[in-house]
Amino acid sequence: MIAPPGRAIQRLGAWLSQHTGQTLSESRRWRIETSLRPLIRARGLDTLDALVAAIERDPHGPLLAETIDAMLNHESSFFRDIGVFRAIEEQVLPRLHDEARDKTLRIWCAGCSTGQEAYSLAMMLRRMGAMWDDWRITIMATDVSPVAIEKARSGRYPQMDMQRGLPINDLLRWFKPIEDDWQIADEIRGMISFQTDNLLDLKRVNGAFALILCRYVLFYFPEALRQKASDELARHARQGTYLVLGAGEMLTGGNAAFSNCKELSCIYVADRPMTLNGPIGRTAS
Repeated sequence: MIAPPGRAIQRLGAWLSQHTGQTLSESRRWRIETSLRPLIRARGLDTLDALVAAIERDPHGPLLAETIDAMLNHESSFFRDIGVFRAIEEQVLPRLHDEARDKTLRIWCAGCSTGQEAYSLAMMLRRMGAMWDDWRITIMATDVSPVAIEKARSGRYPQMDMQRGLPINDLLRWFKPIEDDWQIADEIRGMISFQTDNLLDLKRVNGAFALILCRYVLFYFPEALRQKASDELARHARQGTYLVLGAGEMLTGGNAAFSNCKELSCIYVADRPMTLNGPIGRTAS
């Protein structure tokens, strides 16, 4: 029998849900104290109960935001799930290139964490060379965590991140050592607009995108909010938009805007027009 969570865990879970929509599932509860331990020590506290009490004494202070950020999963790496990136490079992007009515490519990375995914796409596009000459390419990358977005904007990563999925040719071409870290080239940074935004309450994202990546985000939401997030993704798609999810993630059954690409794992395509304002519409007859 699973023991009920203590008051501190309940309060932390409530704050996480209120500010991000994410739930503190059973599988995440056991890691919470480990995730928060550095913050607890930095604040001169001893326990989760002491942390919660400090937040309750100053509910509008910075400690709450720091606590929520520490509970979020910022796991990311360059070219994470290399098979998916190969499919994007070899199949999705060439299709979008050939089907485009004008030389415009808009990409959205929803839940971009500390930026490795967005930078991977930018390096990939540069690697593909002349086929994208004279195109207007926009990559928007959003995350609910201001801390993660600031790190992403800096484009500066420790040696450990360089050893996780980044091809040596990309490391040599696009990064330079700076102290103990690596700094990505301004040419790549300039391709991406990093913005703090919440998938459940979008403020910065507008218009439709040809390619949307929302990987390892949806499964942190309860079913009702997963449906809402799926609808937001659909509202920023157009017919022919490709949507990439994380391994094991699926769209909710109520969202019929996207169909699974059977030959491309984790990738969906919008097979009917969507409206950006109001309910998702049906294909006109």
